[in-house]
Amino acid sequence: MRYLDRTLPTAAENLALDEALLLEADAGRGEDLLRIWHLEQPAVVLGAGCSFALDVDEAACRADGVHVLRRSSGGGTVLLGRGCLLFSLILSYDAAPELGEIGSSYAFILGRLRECLRDICPDIERAGTSDLAAAGRKFSGNAQQRKRAHLLHHGTVLFDFDLSSIGRYLRMPERQPEYRSGRDHEAFVMNLPTTETAIKNRLRAEWRADEELRSWPEEETRRLVREKYATPEWVRRR
Repeated sequence: MRYLDRTLPTAAENLALDEALLLEADAGRGEDLLRIWHLEQPAVVLGAGCSFALDVDEAACRADGVHVLRRSSGGGTVLLGRGCLLFSLILSYDAAPELGEIGSSYAFILGRLRECLRDICPDIERAGTSDLAAAGRKFSGNAQQRKRAHLLHHGTVLFDFDLSSIGRYLRMPERQPEYRSGRDHEAFVMNLPTTETAIKNRLRAEWRADEELRSWPEEETRRLVREKYATPEWVRRR
């Protein structure tokens, strides 16, 4: 598998790069890939189908200069920033039979993520549809975008995140997994007791991402930023 450890200057560019990599692979011009990235500044990112008005405290974001964006994958609205490692997988459905269906693909990918982090925290379990948790507290959220022959899997791992900031910018979601039990953001999430380097190394070893990607679809990324990710029409579509 190819490996790309690259963070672009803005959140919009990073989201656009992930979709550009998916489009390249599905057009037959790319291979399966593990990408690692992070954001130094906080940003709210809505899932493709999430509601801006219901999920985001827009006044707080505006007051603090926190950008609000929307990604191409599903899942819930999240706050990203320092202390949150982001990983993106571009996978061909042919890579494993489990990847052909949504439910089995989550089970397959999260199972591998759980195994590679188990030595850090032995009681990791899959929770809800697309989370990983320990002792009932979430530290990893995941989402997918699926094309004809490939999927994009977005994942987060919290390790040194300011948990108290989540409730300032995100409203309580209307739809919640049962295991959340109505807890507020800070009581529901946790940091995994590890480092960014340790997570990177385990992910790369688990997916055998040995070959570094030397070039990436820069033109397509710029186009997607210009026509989609930086536009109010996309961010406020729901």
